[in-house]
Amino acid sequence: MARMGNMYGPDATFLGVPKADLTEPGSWVGTDVLIIGAPFDGGTSHRPGARFGPQAIRFTDYLPHDGSRPHLALGVDPLTDLRVADAGDVEMPSGDIELSLRRLEEAVQQACQAGALPVILGGDHTIALPDATGVARHVGWGRLSVIHFDAHADTGDTQFGSLYGHGTPMRRLIESGAVRGDRFLQIGLRGYWPEPETLDWMAGRGMRSYEMTEVVARGLDACLTEAFTIATDDCDAVFLSVDVDVVDPGMAPGTGTPEPGGLTTRQLLDAVRRIAMEMPLAGMDVVEVAPPYDHAEITAFLANRVVLEVLSGVAWRRSSQATHPGGPGGARMDPAAPLLEGRQPPR
Repeated sequence: MARMGNMYGPDATFLGVPKADLTEPGSWVGTDVLIIGAPFDGGTSHRPGARFGPQAIRFTDYLPHDGSRPHLALGVDPLTDLRVADAGDVEMPSGDIELSLRRLEEAVQQACQAGALPVILGGDHTIALPDATGVARHVGWGRLSVIHFDAHADTGDTQFGSLYGHGTPMRRLIESGAVRGDRFLQIGLRGYWPEPETLDWMAGRGMRSYEMTEVVARGLDACLTEAFTIATDDCDAVFLSVDVDVVDPGMAPGTGTPEPGGLTTRQLLDAVRRIAMEMPLAGMDVVEVAPPYDHAEITAFLANRVVLEVLSGVAWRRSSQATHPGGPGGARMDPAAPLLEGRQPPR
């Protein structure tokens, strides 16, 4: 199947990066990062609309779509320092969940096997199952840890009688063995679900959940430091999954299952950048952007910036490792440090 571009709109790439076609490996040979759209919301339990998320994440910006985004703080341009290409959307009919998930897993695994970092634009959180599975097939079964930002645990046994839905992917990942439960870190949980039986299942698998009450009490930075230690213990790589509903709906209203009391946008952007700078990242997805419920593109802007912050962190890490092999590429960066110190202001 030839590159279809955007399943629900014009064929435009993420901020103007070059196009790629998964059926033509020569179109993305040597690519460092491959962006893959997953326009699927057939797994939603409440408000649909996330099928339009990839389009919004690609398009939403007030700057030219020129394939360049210099990062003010880090001094890198992730879209030029890294070789980034956009493979367009995987064709995912919402009425056929198993076919859709299989196609996405194949696309993610193909990207990994070619040496590219897959960045998947969702779509509802059902897609985390094929996304992390595809990466685990490359990294090693059970050798991939997951850092998961979300208001919800997504560890339900079934959803409306189905094994597949946006409330069940993390359970399926652990049950399959693709990811170890005791290397599964969740950040930002809150609200009134899951029920005790599911919480007991999570505890039995050794999952570590940093609920918002703990994040507030200890501070997000301290929670991340602890999570990083767990994630890199006896695992070879990290998969990052970001549900935009981890952010308070006052700052990210465009999502299907909003839960008050979440992170701020600033906290999320700082956190994902730090993950990309310090962790051996093997893939990521950003999910649950539902443009029909957004206001002034607030949530789409956030998701767009989540991708850019991660790519900037990856570019910084690779540059640091190239300059100092075995050195600061994985070092802790002081968030209070004056990142621009010694740099000349723009003229």
